[in-house]
Amino acid sequence: MNKPRLAERRERLIAQAAAQRTTLAQCIEPWRVPLARVDQGLNLLRAVKRHPAWIVGGVALFALLRPARVGKWLRRGWVAWRVIHKLRGG
Repeated sequence: MNKPRLAERRERLIAQAAAQRTTLAQCIEPWRVPLARVDQGLNLLRAVKRHPAWIVGGVALFALLRPARVGKWLRRGWVAWRVIHKLRGG
């Protein structure tokens, strides 16, 4: 290929890539906030996994703040844990 044709093709590909980036950015925009929340949730799960004592502390704090509702929330937590455990194949 000669240099002028190569330069034209390069410019065309650069313009096409820029248009694709713009289109992709527009398509992803509605997902930006939900994905950010998912990312925050995953970071929280990783932190809890590194520090499992936080779970005990959280449950204790919860028990101190709302003793009448602790049983209901513990049952929900137990059910959620069992469901997750079964989904993981345990």
